[in-house]
Amino acid sequence: MNKIRSGDEVIVIAGRDKGKRGKVAQRVDDSKLLVEGVNVVKKHAKPNPMKGITGGIIEKTMPLHQSNVAIFNGATGKADRVGIKQLADGKKVRVYKSSGEEIKVA
Repeated sequence: MNKIRSGDEVIVIAGRDKGKRGKVAQRVDDSKLLVEGVNVVKKHAKPNPMKGITGGIIEKTMPLHQSNVAIFNGATGKADRVGIKQLADGKKVRVYKSSGEEIKVA
């Protein structure tokens, strides 16, 4: 079970964009994820008339490693760790480690 899923609000805890918040747009693979508005780089793109791409400098969101982000707890306004709790019916849910509250699926 992934502790950080797409749609979660996260805060960057390490790197160039430390302190920025955003939603997870997608998981690229097991350890990398795309966060909206975070780790944006400028790329030089060649024009490709066959695909309708104009050349120039474009801004692109690059993936971050999941160890560099933490889930954002709206109740406390801080970063939090994620734990897994098994309910009485055998279902597993994600909870905030600090408070034990269940993390709502967005």
